[in-house]
Order: sequence, then C-alpha cells, then structure tokens
Amino acid sequence: MPIIFLLYLVNYIDRTALGIANVNGMSEELSLTATMFGLASGIFFVGYILLEVPSAVIAQRLGARRWIARIAISWGVVASLTAFVPNFEWLVGARFLLGVAEAGFAPTVLLYLTIWYSNRERPKAFSIYLLGIPLSSVVAGPLATWLTQVGDGVFGLEGWRFMTLASGVPAVLLGVVVLFVLVDRPEQARWLSQEEQAVLEDDIAESSTADSDNHRGGMLSSMRSGKTWVLGVAYFGVVYGLYGIGFFLPSVIAGFEAANGEPLAPLQQGLLIAVPYAFAAIALILWPRDAARRNELGWHTLISTGVGATGILIAAFAQHPVLIMVGVTLCATGVISSMPLVYSLSARLLPAIAVGAGLALVNTIGNVGGFAGPFITGWLSDLFGNTQIAFVVLAGILVSAGVISVIVQRTSKVGVPNGDEFADTASAPDAVEQR
Repeated sequence: MPIIFLLYLVNYIDRTALGIANVNGMSEELSLTATMFGLASGIFFVGYILLEVPSAVIAQRLGARRWIARIAISWGVVASLTAFVPNFEWLVGARFLLGVAEAGFAPTVLLYLTIWYSNRERPKAFSIYLLGIPLSSVVAGPLATWLTQVGDGVFGLEGWRFMTLASGVPAVLLGVVVLFVLVDRPEQARWLSQEEQAVLEDDIAESSTADSDNHRGGMLSSMRSGKTWVLGVAYFGVVYGLYGIGFFLPSVIAGFEAANGEPLAPLQQGLLIAVPYAFAAIALILWPRDAARRNELGWHTLISTGVGATGILIAAFAQHPVLIMVGVTLCATGVISSMPLVYSLSARLLPAIAVGAGLALVNTIGNVGGFAGPFITGWLSDLFGNTQIAFVVLAGILVSAGVISVIVQRTSKVGVPNGDEFADTASAPDAVEQR
C-alpha cells in the first residue's frame, strides 16, 4: 500500500506541474494565450479517455503489476521530456502522449487491489490509495514552485523546464520498484506463510463470489452491464463536484488577501489550501471504514455527496472568506470521501474476470465530468449572468451521484459482511484453526 499510495501521489503532482510551469515562465517563453494553455491542458484527457478501457483490458490479460510498472515508467519519461518542448505544437503533442501513457492507471491499480483485498477490506484499501488526491494538493504547489526556483539555470534550463524534467523522475523510479518489489498474487508473497496465503485467498473468494454471481460473462461483460454504466454516471457526478473545490479556492485566497490588505506569502497561501484537504484526508480514512463496518456503501455515498453539495452552496452564496472556506472544506470532505465508496460499489458488482474493464468504464465516464464541469458552469454563468445558478446545478448533480449509489446497492442487494467480521482479526494461524 505505501508504494501504491506514492504512485498516486506522484501521478497527481505530475498532472498539476503544467499549471505551475505556466505561471513560472512557460507561457511567456512559448507565447501561450489562455486558450492555447487550456487546449494543452485539456488534450491530456483526450488520449487518456480514449485508451482507458483498452489499457485496462490489457492489464487484465497481461497482469496488473507489470502494466502498472509500464504505465508509471512511460508517463515518467514523457513527463520529463516535456521539459524540452520548443513551442506550442510540441507541447500539445507531449500532453496528448502523456494522456496515452497514463491511460488505464487508475483502473489497473484498483484491479490490483481487488486481487489482494476482499470486498470488506476494499473500501479501506481504496481510501488509502486515494489519499494521494488531498495530500498532493497540499504538497504539489509548494514543491513544484520550489523546484522552479532552485532549478533555474541547472543544466542550462529555465526553472520551469527543470521542474518539469524533475517531476517525471519519481514515476520512473517507482515503476521499477513495482516491477521488482511487488508481486502479482498472495500465493507469491514470501512474507506470508502458507497458512496466511490460504486464509487470504479463501477470504477474497468467499466475500467476492456472492455479490458478483448475477454478473457473469467474459472480460468485457461489464460493457454490457447497465449498472456499470449507471455507476459511471454516479462517478461523473463526483468528478463534476471536484470542480467546485478548484473554482472556489482562488476566491478564498483573494478574500483573505483583501481582508489582510496585502498579498499573502506563499507559505500562508499553502496553509490556506491545506485546510480543506486536511479535513478531506481524515474523512477519506475514517468514512469508508465506517461504511464497511455498518454494512452500507450506498447511503454513506449519499451522505458524503450531500455534505459536498452543502459546502458548494455555502461557498457559492457566502460573502465572508471564512464562510467560503467552511464551504470549500465541506465540499472537499464530502466529494473526496465519496470516491472510494463508488469504486468499491462498482468492484463489488463485477466478477474477477471483468473487474478491470468495468472499473475502467466507470473511471472513463467519470473523467468526462472534468470536461463537463467547467464548460457547463461557464455556460450557465453566461446564460443567467451569475454563478449561483451554475453551482446549484453542480450541487444537484453531486447529490444525484449519491442517490444513484443507493438505488444500485438496493436493487443489487450489494452489501458487505457484518461489522463484527470487519473488525481486525487475530493472527492468520488462529483464523486457519477456526476454519
């Protein structure tokens, strides 16, 4: 789990590197307009979305561990080589290739975790993996900015180029670690005894079979499942809601700067940004555990999205920066804590042979929310002359994701083992003896 977590952390840092580079000299050097920068940012998702499902299918056939290593190494190489683009056209090409290289990363990692964790343990595992989102949001900005400063002139590169070059190196190193340190399945793990391996394999088989009995077929059977598509729509609502956090944080900083009478120092800005993500990180650890303990994924998702929607509405209508910060914190806490629950519900519906492609489909539909959020919000703002209506719609879409999750769980009769079974067990030999 530490290696998987670090991979996701580095993944999100790489994605934010372009924004840091843009305000630290890249836009001037490459003569980028706002539209050109927007195209370079968005083109990443074109390659990513187009190849998400095919990449996950390959991972299912080739093996998740090797495919994770391939993805990490290739995205690290492309990210580093982006430091040497001479103009806008090359930048667009590099960003497209980065999306191609990263395609399938999230579903392949989730597929790998389903091999190691039973249904009742997956919410915990998925939440640790997704901790990369709030933590990278705190770490990425200050770290990337520092690299642009200390790297200016190193190897004859401008600061933004050095930072871009350095950002891809951790991914390459972690890819090598994945290839040579991690193992594919529990029976290959030398740190587990044979008894422990048997208990783990039986546990995964027993808790996974019942929920996926109603969904049989080949690897691509998930593509024909209406519930997989519906859960993709739910995840779309969650990703759509993420847009609210990024929109309001600059308003928070501007509000505190206005109240302070002068610009905030980078450290002060970093501390402000860290507040909502710190609460989100705590919720990301505790809430999925509670969902599993209470034998309920759907309602926990609805509660999370409800909290996030409430935060969006507070931030949209509040005037004081402190109230806006409260709203953003609620939004981050609710939205981010709902992500592992939707993933867990999706994985629970699918048999092992189809889980990779199914999670890829859910993730692909969800990523469309990254496009739709800014576009629909901007369109509604222009149409009504204010942003309030746009963010009421955003809150409604976010709540609908929770409602869909409840309906899918209820109609599928999908649950998790009782709370007493979720509690930490004794040692594996004791478990074998009980069996």
